Amino acid sequence: MRLNELRDNDGATKIRTRVGRGIGSGKGKTGGRGVKGQKSRSGVAIKGFEGGQMPLHMRLPKRGFNKPNRKAWAEVNLGRLEKAIAEGKIDAKKPIDADVLIAAGLVRRALDGVRLLAKGELKSKVEITLAGASKAAIAAVEKAGGKVTLTAVADDAAE
Repeated sequence: MRLNELRDNDGATKIRTRVGRGIGSGKGKTGGRGVKGQKSRSGVAIKGFEGGQMPLHMRLPKRGFNKPNRKAWAEVNLGRLEKAIAEGKIDAKKPIDADVLIAAGLVRRALDGVRLLAKGELKSKVEITLAGASKAAIAAVEKAGGKVTLTAVADDAAE
């Protein structure tokens, strides 16, 4: 077989229909769009329009509220912190803060601050300075002999 003999498998490619190219093509004049009207013109997208009937998105009840100034915390669990210490990504003897966690790859970016959560188990004695932590996480760190310092002591940072 030579390069000039190569071809696609049968049915692998489909020839594009060229519409509006004369009546002999079978798709001439209106090009498969029907006759006149809004949908035969270019640049028409009638999303959600139901012909004057009340659209579904307006018939359904609305509920809830999105807080505009909501804090977005980057979360770190104790189990992942312990794993990073065991793998040598974090030195437990040095103080741990958001920059250390980002450098270790536990957090991609700090967002409004890093928050420590209690999932997993912490065996290492660590000194952590973060924007927030759950009560259970603080208790677990202190049980292991460590210390947690909160920088942003907000109502929603320390539950």
